[in-house]
Amino acid sequence: MFGLADATVATVVALLVTASFPLFLYGAWIMIDTEDVTWGVLVYHLKFIFTGLALTTIPLLFWMVPRLFGQLGGASALHAFLGLQAYALLAFAFTGIIRIFRAKRRHNLYHDYDEDVLLDEIGSERMDHWRSRLRIGVFGYVIFWLLAYLVGIARYVGQYLG
Repeated sequence: MFGLADATVATVVALLVTASFPLFLYGAWIMIDTEDVTWGVLVYHLKFIFTGLALTTIPLLFWMVPRLFGQLGGASALHAFLGLQAYALLAFAFTGIIRIFRAKRRHNLYHDYDEDVLLDEIGSERMDHWRSRLRIGVFGYVIFWLLAYLVGIARYVGQYLG
């Protein structure tokens, strides 16, 4: 990649992916700590989440995936499998996020927050289903992301520091 040594690129990738985790945690904390999720709160939350996703996804697409088939086996295969599961669960979460976002947008709850309007009452009769999908997807993403991260760091240590 750009004529840099493999170990240098691996170190930069490890640092970028490591830097994404505090962003995910802070983004989650914003939503957990906020009672009234307004449009401003949502945008602030998404700035951290999207930055974290970029720090993880860009190295994945431009460094990890192109090298995958040349080293597929053992820990590399496990790392790829766990990472794929993380992104699959993120896609699962998006199916809930989209429905919740549309319902809140339709009822203007991002700008004119009304604490008397329950989220379960606005969208479809299946809003609790979409909220469950969001929770399962996000928690699943974090769990598989952490597992993939640990395997990736172990591979990094074994290959470049060991």
